[in-house]
Amino acid sequence: MTREYPIIRLWSKGSPPLPAARDGVILSFFIHRNHKEIAAAAWRALQLYLRAIPPGSLGWYDTDDGDILELADTSWQVVRQQMLERPWGYSGSAGLSESPGGGEVSSGFFFEYRGRPLNNLFERDPVSTVSFAFPTSYLQGNGAGHLRTLALELARELPFNFGYASFAIISPHGMWSAARWTLVDALLARYPGLDLHGIESFGSILGTRALAPAWLTFLGQPLLGQLGGIDALRNALPFPEVSLLPMDGDRVLVTLDEWPDPIDTQTKPIPPQYRALARLMEPFLFQYEGEELLPFQHDTNQWLRRFL
Repeated sequence: MTREYPIIRLWSKGSPPLPAARDGVILSFFIHRNHKEIAAAAWRALQLYLRAIPPGSLGWYDTDDGDILELADTSWQVVRQQMLERPWGYSGSAGLSESPGGGEVSSGFFFEYRGRPLNNLFERDPVSTVSFAFPTSYLQGNGAGHLRTLALELARELPFNFGYASFAIISPHGMWSAARWTLVDALLARYPGLDLHGIESFGSILGTRALAPAWLTFLGQPLLGQLGGIDALRNALPFPEVSLLPMDGDRVLVTLDEWPDPIDTQTKPIPPQYRALARLMEPFLFQYEGEELLPFQHDTNQWLRRFL
């Protein structure tokens, strides 16, 4: 059994237009620990990801000066250094993608890591972040069960506080922002189950808070304890579609449906299990605060509460 998904291709403004984003599945983790504590775990997770996706899927890597270079065998030592062996040692980052753009389809596979120090005076509430992307064809060809198992294997390597997997608008480094916002806004309004991948935008501010519920919602500490533990989740989510899987380290994986669901509101309402989990998580959802919010901050607050 497979499911049909909307085909999304977004192109940049300007001439000539370039591929900016596409449909896929994003798996993101937020880890409230210092880079030096988690870099080795992130590297192990990357090796798992590489073994799971087709050989050669990641062909380009980000350099420290903002360029993108072709990934040769000798380049892996550079990537390893970016994640594990930087001379200053307090932060690390790596970006790997299927292609740098061009042609008719933007990258479907990519990996992003940003390890931060928690005592960074220039960031309000920093958190280290890891993301893995998959084109929709990978989901349809391998099945939702396979992707869920892979997500669980990756999660076991990472001491996350919060994480999720969702059908999404995906593009490395949030390059969807180069597309026409009216198109992005229309997609988000129609499909509340469609995530807009932009992990970097939350990396300096999320701390131990949560984002919105998703197909797979990973809850670690202190979030799980603040929600009342697994028993509170069971009581709040008495739906046949929902499963709860305890994980080591007092964590849990919440699966809200058999397959990722973009939730096309032109054909059906938001499923009740999404609303129920959102209500339970509401006190701990990230929100921009202040009397005079910028337009994007106000829009982000609304979007993160879209299931309430």
